[in-house]
Amino acid sequence: MGSMGIDGLISGLDTTSLINSLMQAEAAPQTLLKSKQSSTTTMVSALQSLNTKVASLAEAATKAATAASWGATKATTSATSVTASTTNVAQATALTFQVDKVAQNQISLSDAFTSPTALTKGASTVTIKVGNTLTEVAVGTDPAAFAKAISGSDAGVNAVAVTVGTDTRLQLTGKSTGKDAAFTVYAGTKADVEAELALGTATKIDLIDSRVAQDAQVTLWPGSVGQVVTSKSNTFSDVLSGTSFTVSKVEADPVTLTVARDTAALTSLASGLVGSLGVVISEISSRTSTTTSTDADGHTVVKGGLFSGDSAVRQLQTAVSSAASYPIDGISPSSVGIVVGSDGTFTFDSAKFAAALDKDPAQVQKVVAGIAKRVADVAKGTSDSISGTLTLKITGQQKELTGLNDQIEDWDRRLALRRESLQTTYSNLEVTLSGLKSQSSWLSGQLAALG
Repeated sequence: MGSMGIDGLISGLDTTSLINSLMQAEAAPQTLLKSKQSSTTTMVSALQSLNTKVASLAEAATKAATAASWGATKATTSATSVTASTTNVAQATALTFQVDKVAQNQISLSDAFTSPTALTKGASTVTIKVGNTLTEVAVGTDPAAFAKAISGSDAGVNAVAVTVGTDTRLQLTGKSTGKDAAFTVYAGTKADVEAELALGTATKIDLIDSRVAQDAQVTLWPGSVGQVVTSKSNTFSDVLSGTSFTVSKVEADPVTLTVARDTAALTSLASGLVGSLGVVISEISSRTSTTTSTDADGHTVVKGGLFSGDSAVRQLQTAVSSAASYPIDGISPSSVGIVVGSDGTFTFDSAKFAAALDKDPAQVQKVVAGIAKRVADVAKGTSDSISGTLTLKITGQQKELTGLNDQIEDWDRRLALRRESLQTTYSNLEVTLSGLKSQSSWLSGQLAALG
């Protein structure tokens, strides 16, 4: 238990200041540990930031090195009512077609009725036929409940009861488009209707078609071969490999669909690689460059950056720069818009890239993808979450930081005990001095009495 010290009551000493001065000297080793802890923490944070940027570079480089990325295409049409999209397997082409029909679902109205059984000719159950699928639905006694039962069934038909004046009708709407989604309603159970259909005696509920279910239809090469293609939806995905198009209305004039190389996507691919390169190089350079300042005596002080003494980071910078700047089969990166500055920085010349792409797209792909492959290898080997050199370095620094934290905590306990010991010593000193003072006063009194 710590002793409570009271400064100078007997001795006149500033014991608190004395103890603090002694503790400051005692804590010198811990102060050095804390300084190293701070610098190590800063280094770990900086290395983690760099590792994140290198991982992003690896991702961008891997994408640019993948052959599928260079198959980017873009589809355009001559009519705003037709939209199209492509995948990387699409081929550059042009296709002309006539939009004859758009896909639609069936909408039908029943006759006016007073009760559901009156509509179903006395049957308590109806069977809805969609294609070859039969679904049984209970009629009930309430028009709204009847409509709800139809909508909630697996028939693929929505229903609503509509009342105008004293007349109530059912509006039946198919949930899907295309002629295969057309529906018919029969009176009776599923088993009965199935048997009656085979005999041709099924009782059909009369419906008035407001809209007939139909497939979308286009005619390829109108005016010449005239090949008709249909789709149960308004999207045609099997006409051109890697390309799908969607129609939204009938067009009087033929529509031309054009699939071409997506120059913007390819430009983004190359510029993204260069941008990620620039981020990594800039991160290393900013933390490596020296700073100059003047001390209190007017002397010039030159201080290196955080990474200036780190050989692993310098090797990374050299490896990345070399991978991105060396030619591919004798072709310079600058010929495709990847420009290396005299200061080691990388910039992207979009005009030069566009010109090279227009002249020889295969060569541009070869050069950029080749550079990207080399950069990806370096970046992956550095930032891999398990075996990356930078990742391992960070792990080592974190272990060192854990050891420093443990040592500092150990010193906290040691210094606390030492402070308690000093406080006890000085407290006991005051008690001893107090006793001596009392004894001195007693002796003085005795001597005075003798005189």
